[in-house]
Amino acid sequence: MTNMMKRWQISAAGRQTLELADVPVPVAGPGEVLVRVKAVSLNYRDRLFLENQGYAQFALPFTPASDLAGEVQGVGPGVTRFKAGDRVINNFTAGWIDGPPPRVNGVNQSFGGPLPGVLAEYVALPAEWLVAAPATLDDAEASTLPCAALTAWTSLVELGGLRPGETVLVQGTGGVSLFALQFAAAMGAEVIVTSSGEEKLERAKALGATHGINRETTPDWAEAVLGITSGRGADHILEMVGGTNLGRSMAAIAPSGRISLIGVIGGFESSLPSFPAFQAQATVQAIFVGNRRGLENMVRAVDRIGLKPVIDTQFAFADLPDGLDRLERGPFGKIVIRVSK
Repeated sequence: MTNMMKRWQISAAGRQTLELADVPVPVAGPGEVLVRVKAVSLNYRDRLFLENQGYAQFALPFTPASDLAGEVQGVGPGVTRFKAGDRVINNFTAGWIDGPPPRVNGVNQSFGGPLPGVLAEYVALPAEWLVAAPATLDDAEASTLPCAALTAWTSLVELGGLRPGETVLVQGTGGVSLFALQFAAAMGAEVIVTSSGEEKLERAKALGATHGINRETTPDWAEAVLGITSGRGADHILEMVGGTNLGRSMAAIAPSGRISLIGVIGGFESSLPSFPAFQAQATVQAIFVGNRRGLENMVRAVDRIGLKPVIDTQFAFADLPDGLDRLERGPFGKIVIRVSK
């Protein structure tokens, strides 16, 4: 193995400074493993940081992206959790094993901000921050799990306690929404999907959605949800937009239902009418991905139910800018960057 590697990094505020640099291969220290990164999946969050000068608050140069799948190349002193050759994925929030998320100065310690990201050929990480990759998924598929899939799983299963026969509403057809659709359908729930086009709705139905609502032709989608559910509403709603859209979700929630607040497409400030919340005795819970215990539970479920992540497009490592452009256009599923074979 050579002593040098390629790594994407940003040297100042703004995406225009993103460059593929030659840097030394890291060394695994005590308690760490050296991982050869095979694939990295992109999230909407990566766009937000790149385009809104988010990385400028961290030590520069800074490496973007949070989700990897790779192979252990070597282990440092004291590591017994993994051995060379093991396939691994990372947990989005470093060091969050269980319970409340660990925070430093009030900030969750997640990859790709504030901790350095994973768009590199090799990374050295504490073994405790990794879990075994699903045996049934290839590297590209496995790389989609740490953020999007775990967010959906935490919302519906770890915190939501989803039961067969309940109704789940997912908004849009991005990564989190499609994972939520697949998990919910596999667990016997009725799934309603909202989207901006009929083609995406048909593809969502092929994945297990029972109903589709076109937001363009049916802007009052909350009323449509009530119509589908005979006036009851949805038991679980994944709120992917935020802003004033949260009020529409509240109008569509069932009695004692749960709204998982996840997305910020509509802005970082959300609002909702109080009276419908009181009437429904609804729960609104903010979701910050999930812990390692939940990720391990989810990996077992993925292998057991045979879930296959939906990948919109894969790009070569050198073509990261093209992947970011595709992410901006609104993919159906995940965008994956192939780092190495």
